[in-house]
Amino acid sequence: MNIQIQSVKFDADQKLLDFVQHKVGKLDRMIDNSTGAEVTLKLDKDDEAGNKVVVLKLFVPGNELVAERRSRTFEESVDLCVDAVKRQVERYKEARQ
Repeated sequence: MNIQIQSVKFDADQKLLDFVQHKVGKLDRMIDNSTGAEVTLKLDKDDEAGNKVVVLKLFVPGNELVAERRSRTFEESVDLCVDAVKRQVERYKEARQ
């Protein structure tokens, strides 16, 4: 799966990029016909709710599955987004049957 990662307002280190590739790459096992994924990592000013925002878009034929989560670390936000998209993939697969 082709995974594009974009960081906004900061430069992501290689460790974070590898983590995102690993976690989002696991989604490829759940759905065969995904055409790619786009991950946007953003720093936000709202420190109380967590200033690390992740937007995950998984492209499937005829649809786009999107999740956006915010937390205190990018790793936690990525985990939450992947979990949300997994649930969307399950609903997508059920709807196709």
